[in-house]
Amino acid sequence: MGDGGGPAEPNATCPGEAETGSAPRSGSGGDLSADLRRGKSLFSWLQGRPTRRGVFVDPARDNFRTMTSLYCSMNSAVESVNLSTQTHGAVFNLEYSPDGSVLTVACEQTEVLLFDPISSKHIKTLTEAHEDCVNNIRFLDNRLFATCSDDTTIALWDLRKLNSKVCSLHGHASWVKNIEYDTNTRLLVTSGFDGNVITWDMNRFTEDGCPYKKFFHTRYLMRMRLTPDCSKMLISTSSGYLLILHDLDLTQSLEVGSYRMLRARRTPLSSGIADGGTSASRSAGTPRQGNDSSKTHPPREGRRSGLSPRNSLEVLTPEIPGERDRGNCITSLQLHPKGWATLIRCSSNTDDQEWTCVYEFQEGAPTRLLVSPRCSLRLTHYIEEANVGRGYIKELCFSPDGRLICSPYGYGVRLLAFDQKCGELADCLPVQTSCLREIRSIYSHSDVVLTTKFSPTHCQLASGCLSGRVALYQPKF
Repeated sequence: MGDGGGPAEPNATCPGEAETGSAPRSGSGGDLSADLRRGKSLFSWLQGRPTRRGVFVDPARDNFRTMTSLYCSMNSAVESVNLSTQTHGAVFNLEYSPDGSVLTVACEQTEVLLFDPISSKHIKTLTEAHEDCVNNIRFLDNRLFATCSDDTTIALWDLRKLNSKVCSLHGHASWVKNIEYDTNTRLLVTSGFDGNVITWDMNRFTEDGCPYKKFFHTRYLMRMRLTPDCSKMLISTSSGYLLILHDLDLTQSLEVGSYRMLRARRTPLSSGIADGGTSASRSAGTPRQGNDSSKTHPPREGRRSGLSPRNSLEVLTPEIPGERDRGNCITSLQLHPKGWATLIRCSSNTDDQEWTCVYEFQEGAPTRLLVSPRCSLRLTHYIEEANVGRGYIKELCFSPDGRLICSPYGYGVRLLAFDQKCGELADCLPVQTSCLREIRSIYSHSDVVLTTKFSPTHCQLASGCLSGRVALYQPKF
């Protein structure tokens, strides 16, 4: 299963759109061309311009009734971005800068696009960002961001100087699929189809690269995520496993073979699984019975006296509705912004069904009984998806406050909630697994939607499709 590929039909460029590589026109807060002539950088202009459109989102405030009304009235923006696909191909990933001032787009045909999401204006195209598909983008702060590609490299960019990369990072042996960043240690963390999770020391990067080490390895790796507090790492696999590294310490070097390996066959999540393999590049045999421990530990040097070992591994097979007797592939993996749950998109091995599922982390909920003493996840909510565009990965996302999920749904998107009032997950935990509630469906594309993203600061949403169109959504007043 790949992130994209295949023919893409061009869409007409929308009237008034800036040409590829050009700066946006004035009208979104000041004369940009005049500012640039005075020596003001693009980054400075983005930071200083007035944001006259959109509702500011504060995830900490309690005015949730207002936010629910706003999200329920989301519609395609009139000035939505609409680009030709003749050069950049399918849209694989969307990422806002932390301050919401820039929207970046990872494209199939080696390019990265940058937009001002407030004015919907095209800012710049990085025409040769990579030598193959660009898969993922991650901001380290409001100006530095990293991109990764099927060309096996990671590139670091600075919004203040987009004419060239800050540096290129080489270390993966196959397609690099996603990027995370630990703000505490300033370690960039990447994963790829070579099965490796690699850490890069951003404290010591130069134009020639930066020091790196292989942190973890597993077969069939699809996606890797860090919880918001960076205390756990979650890894999804195409064989249906979900791996959790608890009490995470990214400074340790975990050798291949430190953990007992995964089996090819699976048991239900509520039972837990354990296995007896010794090599991280091999799998064979059958799982032990459900009462066996699902947690394994690294060698003794990774343990601390009197405390739980750092980087202890839990291996789960998430329960998927309707898929109990068949295997599945976990294609998309996201974390709740408060670290309360994980969100996955998965498909059956026969690719005839697709599901979105939410799993609550059992830790931090002492008033609730664990499903199993050895299982730290519990399926709380799910919904069946349209299963349109088989073979393509669909990236979903949480809203900044964690109350809504935006899921690609055929040629559009669906806004999903834990209850009809868009309540907090902690207030909507059902005794038994229940369906996610559909708040709104919006169809604005002419092709299969592959990726979605909420703005971190404004009541805005973006989606990108297989034929290369990027749509912006905002409340209709």
